[in-house]
Amino acid sequence: MFNQALQFLLKTIVDLFVLAALVRFFLQMFRAPFRNPISEFVMALTDFAVKPLRRFVPGLRGVDLASFVFAWGLETLLVLFLLGLQGHIGLPDSLRAVPIAICLAFINLLKYSIYLLILATFAQALLSWLNPYSPVSTVLDSLTRPFLLPLRKIVPMIGNIDLTPLVLFVVCQLILMLPLAWLESLAIKMV
Repeated sequence: MFNQALQFLLKTIVDLFVLAALVRFFLQMFRAPFRNPISEFVMALTDFAVKPLRRFVPGLRGVDLASFVFAWGLETLLVLFLLGLQGHIGLPDSLRAVPIAICLAFINLLKYSIYLLILATFAQALLSWLNPYSPVSTVLDSLTRPFLLPLRKIVPMIGNIDLTPLVLFVVCQLILMLPLAWLESLAIKMV
């Protein structure tokens, strides 16, 4: 029982920082505006690790790779620790488990990225009805536009209602269910 509580607490705290680093990565990748509450919170939460990491991990074409490396490294450590707590690996096996943990961490980052896209799309759809002039709307639009724009060319509007968020939800769920679930099960079998 104590082991489960420790796993839950550790996963909750570490995933908060991992998600914040991923959001920071995507905000910079999609050139979202940084003068808003979400960006300021994310920057304040992750600056302690990302700024020193930039000395060793340079950006690539305006993309902040230090944020991604921080998220990936933190998630890898979490996966290793959780595998140890669950009894899948012992101390002698920990070196053998590092490549598997790196793969599982990357798969988790892909899953978190899709969940963030779903959340951003849902929040954007809600805000478009409730408060379209919110300062957060521009951030959400920057994050979702690269995914919704191609779908808008294919899916017609029905009665002035944009159905592309629903199509994007279905596509995201299929990605989570098929290739990512298969990759995750493959990596877990290797443990």
